[in-house]
Amino acid sequence: MMTHAAYDCDVLVIGGGIVGLSTAYALTRTAPGTRVTVLEKEWGPARHQTGRNSGVIHSGIYYAPGSLKARYAVRGAAELVDFCAEHGIAHEVTGKLIVATGRDELPRLHALVQRGRAHGLPVRELGPAQIAEYEPRVRGLAAIRVGTTGVCDFTAVAVRFATEVCASGGQIRYGAEVVAVDRRPWGVAVRTADGQVVRARVLVNCAGLHSDRVARLAGDEPGARIVPFRGEYYELARPELVRGLVYPVPDPAFPFLGVHLTRGVDGTVHVGPNAVPALAREGYDRTVVHPRELASTLAWPGSWRIARRHWRYGMGEVHRSLSKTAFTRAVQRLLPEVTEADLRPSPAGVRAQAVLRNGTLVDDFLIRDAPHTVHVLNAPSPAATASLPIGREVARRALLRAGATGWTPPAVESGHCV
Repeated sequence: MMTHAAYDCDVLVIGGGIVGLSTAYALTRTAPGTRVTVLEKEWGPARHQTGRNSGVIHSGIYYAPGSLKARYAVRGAAELVDFCAEHGIAHEVTGKLIVATGRDELPRLHALVQRGRAHGLPVRELGPAQIAEYEPRVRGLAAIRVGTTGVCDFTAVAVRFATEVCASGGQIRYGAEVVAVDRRPWGVAVRTADGQVVRARVLVNCAGLHSDRVARLAGDEPGARIVPFRGEYYELARPELVRGLVYPVPDPAFPFLGVHLTRGVDGTVHVGPNAVPALAREGYDRTVVHPRELASTLAWPGSWRIARRHWRYGMGEVHRSLSKTAFTRAVQRLLPEVTEADLRPSPAGVRAQAVLRNGTLVDDFLIRDAPHTVHVLNAPSPAATASLPIGREVARRALLRAGATGWTPPAVESGHCV
């Protein structure tokens, strides 16, 4: 059995996005003195899903009662607002409108009302005249207003988590891409691209777009593959057209919420996202192609089953991606005054969507345990909103793994960030 001094840390977290950093933050608060190290392949935190989304603090209204997404989003939204207020991070609780523009959407809108009330959310039903009170230029047959939705700077939240981790004795290493994982009876040894080896009692995989790859490096079959979807945004040249957050009624068959309008903390209004298959896991532009990653996606049976099952929906997304006119028409259903000239291209994001072998899109957070290891295998939106409760749950599992042989946290030690 290895001695305490032989370990470089007690818990090693792979991934410096908001989920990985929240997990490290929870570890340092739950078990002070636990030696925590975070490895992030980029040269700073929150460079992927965390820093490339619409910045919305989700209420949890969309998610099935009892699911992790529902429980953690409802709880996490309130906690996140408090965290932002405590640390002076830009945020605003604006509420949002979910607007039905066709009669076929009214039953789904009513179902959302029932779901929201089941979650204990403040939901108000609106007619056309009441929609205009909140959003004078938005048109719809009916809408609901969800009062707990807001916006914040998620990158700033992740940076604050990192700061708190370092202040509590943790270590964060940037530019440290994991290329090998060796799991032994005593724990794990991880090798980075620069040849360094880190030994830990427990490994926590929060690698996001690469979470399934890291699981396989550790010798675990995740049972799903990450299929990347690029979310394409525009910025509204006339932000005065929208006061807050405006969403369409989503199709429950898909995890995407449809093209919506979001006024951020800086006053800019983003329109999107359009959701299209990406040709690389970090394919933020349609010209970015990673042949090995694309081959891996195409080799997964679930990818083809999704395509066969949802090809009509997918073709619509691709059409809006290639045609600004088609995208504008989709926005005009909610905001009739918008024109093509009002839409300016904005940076895209990529959603790390786990897909099962049978083609099912994993519609909840997916966290799995293995010997000396905890894998976060599916944590797309609303993971940023839910980051605090997700982090606590992952930290709890990691500490159970670390303490399986009677280990207890050591005395507090100083740490540093690299």
